[in-house]
Amino acid sequence: MITPEPHDLADLLRELHAEGTPWLPAGSGSRLHWGPPVRDTATVVSTQRLNRIVDHAVGDFTVTVEAGTPLRELQEVLRRENQWLTVDWPWGSDADGNGAGSVGGLVARGLAGGLRQRYLGVRDQLIGIGLLRADGVAAHAGGKVVKNVAGYDLMRLFTGSWGSLGLITEVTLRTSPQPPERRGLLLQGGLAPLDELRRWLLRSSLTPELIDWWSPSLAKQAGADPQHSLLLGLASVSDAALRAQCLEIRTRGDQLGLRGQPLDPERLEALRAVALGRPEPGGWLLRLGVLPAQTSALLAERVLRDLPVVLGAGSGLGDSWAGADLPAYRVEELRRCCVARGGVLTVLQQPQSASLLAAWEDAPSRPLIEAVKAQFDPKQQLARGRLPGVRDPRQP
Repeated sequence: MITPEPHDLADLLRELHAEGTPWLPAGSGSRLHWGPPVRDTATVVSTQRLNRIVDHAVGDFTVTVEAGTPLRELQEVLRRENQWLTVDWPWGSDADGNGAGSVGGLVARGLAGGLRQRYLGVRDQLIGIGLLRADGVAAHAGGKVVKNVAGYDLMRLFTGSWGSLGLITEVTLRTSPQPPERRGLLLQGGLAPLDELRRWLLRSSLTPELIDWWSPSLAKQAGADPQHSLLLGLASVSDAALRAQCLEIRTRGDQLGLRGQPLDPERLEALRAVALGRPEPGGWLLRLGVLPAQTSALLAERVLRDLPVVLGAGSGLGDSWAGADLPAYRVEELRRCCVARGGVLTVLQQPQSASLLAAWEDAPSRPLIEAVKAQFDPKQQLARGRLPGVRDPRQP
């Protein structure tokens, strides 16, 4: 991994471009093993030395940071001003954000967890971006104010691009005030009444921070009864308002025959930390996505009977993981289940001993994706074999 000084970065990329050398953009490098293996031997170019917080406009609720800034460090700086970036720690981090990686890596992989229920995803927090193209030319889009609409929407294009279009060097993000009060609820019972509660919540005027499905296996890992569950997190400026919301939800749950466990802020965070998972060397990590209305049907599938699963009840997006002993055919079966329910499955990590499964399948928009790639990277140098929405032909 090459970690050039900021003033040397553009020159390095121009040299790689002139030589036609394959290279891979990186931040801290903590999740380079995720997704499909990079084709050919690629030079890894890291932004670790791009690690400054350039500007924090406290009154405007925006912050501009260099892409190599650790996410944990950014959240600590924002916390001093009673603000935060409304995203979850990425899977594999601990409850304090250790191992969360860089801000640029968060954007490049489009990572978002249960908090998108209320705050949407990281691309919705992004209002400006700076980048270096494959030929080393700098480009910018967006700005430093929330209502800025200048330039092409490179923010959304680069969010989730996996380093295939260019090197993110700087981002401007929208921040939010820290809610002074938080509470949670863990509701357990049958899938049908839990799904009825989910639908009621999404139609109601209540605005939980998260509404996450938990599989029985994940509930067991958290020390709860091994049943299907809904984990709810609520936040407000008023403790009395939170108590009223919790009472309303518990009353509705009681009517449906569900068991509700109130959670103080510490217990809520402890349970959320369980859903971050613990990386197992050589194990499986799968990203699931289905239509929100199909989440309970997916959780009822036999293939998920003994796997930990966390799935956003309003987004239909989540994660599942397992050790290396999980047969590859079960992952293929789970992919078919997701596709049948209007979704996708992405293999973020898989055992070396398994027959190599495609990280992702071809998207219907594959021709458009490849056309965009050709415009940004005409020599096909960046992240070869790792273009989201285009299946790597080397994989079965």
